[in-house]
Amino acid sequence: MAFLIQNGEIITPEGRTFADIYVEGETIAAIGKNLEVPPETEVIDAGGKLVLPGFIDPHVHIHLPFMGTFAKDTYETASEAALVGGTTTLIEMCCPSRSEDALAGYAEWKGKAEGRSACDYAFHMSVTRFDEQTEAQLRQIVADGTTSFKIFLSYKGFFGVDDGEMYQTLKLAKELGVIVTAHCENAELVSRLQQELLAQGKTGPGWHEPSRPETVEAEGTGRFATFLETTGATGYVVHLSCAPALKVAVEAKARGVKLSVESVLPHFLLDKSYAEREGIEGMKHVMSPPLRDVRNQAALWSGLASGAIDTVGTDHCPFDLEQKLMGKDAFTQIPNGIPGVEDRVNLMFTYGVKRGALTLERFVDALSTRASKLFGLYPRKGAIAVGSDADLVIYDPSYRGTISAKTQRMNCDYSGFEGFTIEGRPSVVTVRGKVQVRDGVFVGERGRGRMLRRPTLPQGGSDAL
Repeated sequence: MAFLIQNGEIITPEGRTFADIYVEGETIAAIGKNLEVPPETEVIDAGGKLVLPGFIDPHVHIHLPFMGTFAKDTYETASEAALVGGTTTLIEMCCPSRSEDALAGYAEWKGKAEGRSACDYAFHMSVTRFDEQTEAQLRQIVADGTTSFKIFLSYKGFFGVDDGEMYQTLKLAKELGVIVTAHCENAELVSRLQQELLAQGKTGPGWHEPSRPETVEAEGTGRFATFLETTGATGYVVHLSCAPALKVAVEAKARGVKLSVESVLPHFLLDKSYAEREGIEGMKHVMSPPLRDVRNQAALWSGLASGAIDTVGTDHCPFDLEQKLMGKDAFTQIPNGIPGVEDRVNLMFTYGVKRGALTLERFVDALSTRASKLFGLYPRKGAIAVGSDADLVIYDPSYRGTISAKTQRMNCDYSGFEGFTIEGRPSVVTVRGKVQVRDGVFVGERGRGRMLRRPTLPQGGSDAL
């Protein structure tokens, strides 16, 4: 598998350049002009196109038992959808509940992916309780190369941890050199607000946001930052959705807390009016943290452009319409989540880069390179450099299309972005030197993906912080 990409403009966070890329085996062998290559080498013409490092989605749910049902994707469907959308590495949340054994859950999640994924993948290991067995189990999981944890300051009694468990998790993470990702809300406040709203007969999907308002997310973000500051651990806020929470995170960063911030695709483009629609139309857009007042979007775009928001994920979590209808009588019973792994790159390019909110360099950084640095994958992933994995996206900015559930590859019967136009899509996508996508069609090999075992953080935290 050797090929030469010619005539494209290479984009990295460091800048833009016109050069050719020679790929041999699974890695990039040479970058330059007028490269000498074997005569039988396949030539891919990238004239008029951008050549980008494969994108990394740092926050997906593929296998997820939740509210008595399961997310609809498999690794076959999710990885192919990701690749068609330009994402070549997935980092999945491994989420056994409080009642389940952590090691058994970890083995189950790994088993769902092994031999099935068309792209490379890694895991964040959720810590949903901390008891006498947890420390030894987490040490074993870290030794296996899963070097990031996930905690929920929400979903009381199911995924959520209390402050004591958060402290224990962070202390262990600091010792092991592990970054801790956190869903930042306040489980007690959410529970109380949900009960009050339901008692008042406020049961529709539009009441989901008032049950977990911006103040609750800001409080959770501040509490997480305080625990990081106290323990010296390294943290990462997932799916930050609103200006008050961002303000708290920026203030924590400014005083030296080792904290990074992720926002996810829906919060940049959708607002709470989508979830306030009647019936199933509103239920489609129920996620946590909820879609917010539209005024928050300007703060998110500005924070992303400046680097105050480090990364953009999806929190991809596909439940179909029948599953969403589980909550027809109470918003608390609607499975939380929205599909998005296929659409992230194209929508952020269209509404970020093309609309002037992001430079191409920051776009690549936020959707690829920064995550690779934070989660121990750089420079193997997220880079266009000699020796890096040949995960490459030849991107066609001249393509025009419209998002629709009728044409998506994700295993879900609706799209949260139905009717959104896109201005650009991947033309060619490679995974470790093998072409997996051409012109929007998966043409590659199922099962090519490998689990990425990652090192622990260097002393003092990630270089990306």
